[in-house]
Amino acid sequence: MSFTQQLKNENQDVLEQIFAHSFVQGIGKGDVPHDSIAHYIKADYEYLNAFMHVYGLAVAKSAQREDIELFNEQIGFILHSEVHPHHNFCNVIGVDYEALQGYELPPTADHYIKHMLYHAHTGSLGEILAALLPCPWTYLEIGNELLRQYQPNDSHPFYTWINFYAEEEVAGLTGQLCARLDKYAEQASEMEKQQMKTAFRKSCQLELAFWEMSYTCEQWPLEEAVSR
Repeated sequence: MSFTQQLKNENQDVLEQIFAHSFVQGIGKGDVPHDSIAHYIKADYEYLNAFMHVYGLAVAKSAQREDIELFNEQIGFILHSEVHPHHNFCNVIGVDYEALQGYELPPTADHYIKHMLYHAHTGSLGEILAALLPCPWTYLEIGNELLRQYQPNDSHPFYTWINFYAEEEVAGLTGQLCARLDKYAEQASEMEKQQMKTAFRKSCQLELAFWEMSYTCEQWPLEEAVSR
């Protein structure tokens, strides 16, 4: 069994909770509160900006051109392709994409970014890969699960979102990250592999927390008090 398959098996419990989450199921049913969608986009836009910075740090730690090419391709995907599911959400709630950019991160998203940056600055290339992988992996699984469970047609409000994450391009890019992490794990010590497992597990749990943060429109405590 490959290292990444082992990671996926060990974190299937988190993935099942993600599948069952009200926001994710709402996407499948075509019914998510508009405020939750807006909160998600505000946070995810800034999160993906930070995600690209982490890929940049991975480039700085890469000794081989094939790794630099891999991370550069992942950055290009976020810049040029991953805006499409955001636009789908924006069209559903009737808000311009630009109007949801430039907001302060809620606590969970802020923590998630700092978790990734910690591993990017202090850990090995394997740790960085392990911390990054749960994001594309869980979205690929969500897309396929919602496609299987709800079989949406083009009249479904989130048809574009679901099909985007179930497409071969997402599967291919995720597969490339898995292959590189597997290759790295073959040469890693047991301590390094445990550090990678820890980084992966925490990122999976933070993916689940990100959905909850979005659905509940999580705010910083004092900001929430002021808004009341």
